Formats: sequence, C-alpha cells, structure tokens
Amino acid sequence: MPSYTGEVEPDGDWQDRQDGPVKIRKLAVEEMNNNVYVIACARTAQALLVDVAARPARIAEALADVEPVAAVQTHGHWDHVRAWDGVRDDLGIPVWGHSGDAALFPRPVDRELHDGATLTVGDLEVRVIHLPGHTEGSLLYLVHGDERPHLFSGDTLFPGGPGNTFGSPENHARIMDGLEEKIFGALPDDTWVYPGHGNDTTLGAERPNLQEWRDRGW
Repeated sequence: MPSYTGEVEPDGDWQDRQDGPVKIRKLAVEEMNNNVYVIACARTAQALLVDVAARPARIAEALADVEPVAAVQTHGHWDHVRAWDGVRDDLGIPVWGHSGDAALFPRPVDRELHDGATLTVGDLEVRVIHLPGHTEGSLLYLVHGDERPHLFSGDTLFPGGPGNTFGSPENHARIMDGLEEKIFGALPDDTWVYPGHGNDTTLGAERPNLQEWRDRGW
C-alpha cells in the first residue's frame, strides 16, 4: 500500500491507510475540493461514508470493496450534500445527521445523531461529537486505531484554525469553546485530523495556536 500523505486531488486517486482494526479511505471531489472519507472495519468490511459531498458514481467506486452501513454528515452546507439523492436512492445507503442542520439538508435524515452517540461498525465504535459554530448541527466523528485516534472534523477544524463562523462573535466563541473542551481538552496530540477540505493535520500541530484563533475571530 502506498504511503498515506492525506494529499488528494479532486476526482483523482484516493488514498488508503490502516491503523489496526480501522481502515480509512480519503478522496476529494468537485471544484471546492470536498473531502469524502470511508471508515471501515478491517475484519468485517462494514463501513461509514463521511459526507455525501458530490459525484455519487465516484463515491460508489470508493465503496465497492466495503459494506456501507450509512452515510454520516458532518454538516448540511450545500457542497457537502450534492450526492445525497445518488447515495440514498441509487446506492440505497441511509443518510444520518444532526437535527440542527435540518433546514440545510435537502431531505430529512434517516436517523438523527446526537452528541455522545456510539455508532457500531463491525468491530469499530465511532463516537459522535456535536460541536456547533460553523453550523448548528455540525458533527465530528472519532474512532480509535491501535496507534492513534482518528478525528473526522468536517468544516469545524482545519489546519490553521476553526471553521468559518461568518462574522458571528457568538458562534466563534461557541466553536472555540467546543474545540477546547471536547477536542483539544480530551484528545492527545497524535490525534489525526481529517477535515472537510484540503490536507490533514494533527491536534499537536494545531494546539499552540488556540489562543491566536480565539483572539482573531472569523
């Protein structure tokens, strides 16, 4: 298996990595460089798809060697939901997400997810973390491998800072409070972060910048 870098091109080759029982696939689609992830159990091949961003045919290719349990949404912005009908209707995969983004979703979710829920995927336990700020219903997903935790952060955390809160001081405070309490205050530095766009990072690489992010706003 080629070395995993986390650098993928829109509609280019995906990258795979494995950490004990956890297998992860990363691909990017469309002009906004949306990342789509597959979290799979190495033993059973059961899997979650993270974000129905776009290109359902490409997503179907990325799921060909696994058994998807569901697609889970990080949030409801338009660039993360364009393949909803193709995934839900054509591939028959239910879509799950948080009710806080119901007004953004193109259709009702098949299952509402809540903070602290555990999703069983084969031998894996994927924890749901609700962290509003970028949107009201933004969710992150955490799974532990043998070597490190793996965090799928959507548009809530990127290399270089939190997701856009569109000039709202209240939402910026909420996203920073949530990141400091639920993410940086709870997880180790070697936690690998898989964002909704662009390259990956780790919590250790970002931790020194927390106060700067809080002070600058967005």
